[in-house]
Amino acid sequence: MTTLRTRRIATARLTQQITEARDEGEPVVFVHGNVSSSVFWHTTMTALPNRYRPVAVDLRGFGGTDPLPVDATRGVRDYADDLAALLAALGIDRAHLVGWSMGGGVVMQYLRDRPAAVRSLTLVNPVSPYGFGGTHGVDGILNSADGAGSGGGTANPDFVRLLAEGDRGEESPLSPRSVLAAVYGKPPWRPEHEDAYVESMLTTRVGDDHYPGDSTASAAWPGIAPGTRGVLNCLAPTHFRVDDLHLVEPKPPVLWIRGEDDVVVSDTSLFDLAHLGAIGAVPGWDGTPAQPMVAQTRHLLDRYAAAGGTVREVATAGAGHAVHLERPEEFGKALLEVLSA
Repeated sequence: MTTLRTRRIATARLTQQITEARDEGEPVVFVHGNVSSSVFWHTTMTALPNRYRPVAVDLRGFGGTDPLPVDATRGVRDYADDLAALLAALGIDRAHLVGWSMGGGVVMQYLRDRPAAVRSLTLVNPVSPYGFGGTHGVDGILNSADGAGSGGGTANPDFVRLLAEGDRGEESPLSPRSVLAAVYGKPPWRPEHEDAYVESMLTTRVGDDHYPGDSTASAAWPGIAPGTRGVLNCLAPTHFRVDDLHLVEPKPPVLWIRGEDDVVVSDTSLFDLAHLGAIGAVPGWDGTPAQPMVAQTRHLLDRYAAAGGTVREVATAGAGHAVHLERPEEFGKALLEVLSA
């Protein structure tokens, strides 16, 4: 059994907490998603063969990493630049990158900015390369110039409140534990280490500089647009757009692995206000189209492949947003194939 250790590393930008298994081998760096931490990678890390050096990082404002504010006007570059500073502090020049959900956006940005430093890229149910919410079409056309329908104002306030209060129960359907059970995986699946994952979620710093971020009013439906601070705003399509990965050189191999029943990152996402409006869950819907998140990612990666890159898509039936936890054997097999490509 591989033993994991956790420590904090002082870097040129901030002090970051990492979990690691060994000091030797090809580096494989795991980047978690929103409202989580490196804890969600522990079981994946322990399954890697000894030839690899797994490292999982807590992003700023999550886990044990310094809670520096997030400048959303830079998209996810605060996170990507933090990651570069961490790898420099660890003496890692090139690494395999694995990003889940929001972490998928972080590693796409890292590849965009530092392609020579990436050995391979694995995207696990990643956020669309055109952000989260507020766009339509496979090429991410804005529904409104101000990004209406995305950003910090789209978070459910009761979930934010219960997260801030440290709620560990499931009396409310919007408690962290209930949300973990309902949308991180496909029900009725419940993770083996559920308590640890709930504690991980509760490390999320809450506020305008963190999760969910600030927001502004909009004249366009649904009446809210992104602000300039915090987590959900750094994923707004007015701030985050990685649509030119096909231009990077060199082009490392890419694995895109996802659960087919994901309701978070989906062409019919239960977190996209436009889709919720279409099904009557948000009042006053004016016909604004839902964001085709999966189709947008496929469009990006098709262009990458057409420009000479190697891309493999693995769609896992019966799995949801946390495919690496729900289907560890299938996920591990696909990951090892891209690591050894």
